Amino acid sequence: MKATILFTAVALALPGAAVLAQDYSLSPNYGDTSLRAGFSPDPYVISLQSGGPVNVSQTIGGSCRGYVSNAPDFSVNYSAGSALPFRIGVSADRDTTLVVNGPDGNWYCDDDGGEGLNPLLHFGSPMSGRYDIWVGTYASASNHSALLFISELSSVTADTVSMGDGYAGGVPSGPDWSLPATYETVSLNGGFTPDPYRVRLQSGGPVSASETVSSNCRGYIAEAPDVRLNFQPGSLPLILSVASDADTTLVINGPDGGWYCDDDGGVGTNPSIRWDQPMSGQYDIWVGTYGSQSLREAVLVISELYSE
Repeated sequence: MKATILFTAVALALPGAAVLAQDYSLSPNYGDTSLRAGFSPDPYVISLQSGGPVNVSQTIGGSCRGYVSNAPDFSVNYSAGSALPFRIGVSADRDTTLVVNGPDGNWYCDDDGGEGLNPLLHFGSPMSGRYDIWVGTYASASNHSALLFISELSSVTADTVSMGDGYAGGVPSGPDWSLPATYETVSLNGGFTPDPYRVRLQSGGPVSASETVSSNCRGYIAEAPDVRLNFQPGSLPLILSVASDADTTLVINGPDGGWYCDDDGGVGTNPSIRWDQPMSGQYDIWVGTYGSQSLREAVLVISELYSE
């Protein structure tokens, strides 16, 4: 139902209550990610279930509403810029609420600040740091399907997200090599220098490679390729690998239309794929995150000499 509350168009802080049942120190139910100002694709969307046993009007009080889980549903480590806002919203066909514990330790809540009964928090001058996010169900402890979205764009709304805008969990049917590469398109010839050629990016996305590409593939990837490589080989092999502190995977659509995947073929949990007799043509490359949809800092390494 509609409720008149303080936290609607913008995020206002509510000082922490003395006793809290929701615990931001617990591992989030649906994972976490790190985002920097200007992140792409925008929005970043997570498919989840709203609700839980904790009545935040009792545990936090003030104008907070809804029933949430004990652990956060999702956490974002955000590096703010100087120009863009930071917006957290929900798209659902039920009456949902938002509860956020910000980097300053304050609680931020909203009920119907977005379209219809959807909540939205708008941080006009966002802080850098960790945002722990709970998606609540209004007036009931029941669980309902919802899409949590994170954006810096005023054009992103609950309505656009519900129509499949951005990283909506479960919306993409699989990786799409016809889309433009998110981070870079590069053309290299055999014997290229410097070697290696590196592309900084973020691994991960909403698409399960094992379900949409092959049971032999692993990790969660974006819908669009992260990097597109147009390659003309010489006499040397082609080696594609990833350097990351996270457990990452590789999914590649080769010039022959075949799919090539790896999980831990490199050093530690880094993936690596090697062609001793590489094909000429277009390699569409996805860097996945193993075991979750979270975005992680990673470097794609293109080389004819060595692997990460």
